[in-house]
Amino acid sequence: MIALYTAFTIGLIGSFHCIGMCGPIAVALPLGNGGLGRRFTGTLLYNFGRILTYGMLGALFGLLGKGFEMAGLQRWVSIVAGVFMIGWVIFPWMFQKQYKSLNLSGNIVSKVVFKLKKLFGKHSYTNLFLIGLLNGLLPCGLVYVAIAGAINTNDPLMGILFMVLFGLGTIPIMASVSIVGNVISLGVRAKIARIIPVFIVLLGIIFILRGLTLGIPYISPKQDALNPQKEVKVDGSCCSPKKH
Repeated sequence: MIALYTAFTIGLIGSFHCIGMCGPIAVALPLGNGGLGRRFTGTLLYNFGRILTYGMLGALFGLLGKGFEMAGLQRWVSIVAGVFMIGWVIFPWMFQKQYKSLNLSGNIVSKVVFKLKKLFGKHSYTNLFLIGLLNGLLPCGLVYVAIAGAINTNDPLMGILFMVLFGLGTIPIMASVSIVGNVISLGVRAKIARIIPVFIVLLGIIFILRGLTLGIPYISPKQDALNPQKEVKVDGSCCSPKKH
């Protein structure tokens, strides 16, 4: 199973990418004209709603991963997830003009934000929480990367934990944007933006190596290390394999 600290790292590093898509939403949150305490509370509710949605997605895709594991397909799922991560970085770079002309994610986001207009029009803690819930469903390549990791947990509970940790990793940057505005300069964001694709590609390579079970300790253990077999007695109890 992929280490859970990876989920928090994806969220923390990737949150600099999130500023471009979700930053305008975070800045436009109806936090009201109250003091810093009320703005802080409202921001936490918004992020709690967002993380709750991530958790539900983690349960769903963790359960899907469990099904793949029971079918004996977890190795292939890991490989496919790694290929997806690398493709998420490479394909937009290779076909920049086509992606810009399609602008699919931008159109979808515009429609979702338009539907949320009433929620943005009134300051209330309930509205902030609902905005967070719906924001968690916005199309985002980074969320898809996290979902790939949740599938690889092969367990709904661990999938929830993976996605929640991913969401918690995004909070420091996204909460700062909501409370004090766009505090990170374009220059700093540009430098960090160069790191994110490299990080995602490296993570994808690790996923692929893990699926190949090459016998590399910690990175690509053998298949029997991923699924240790136990000898089962006639009465149904388990014991360690006998040595001959």
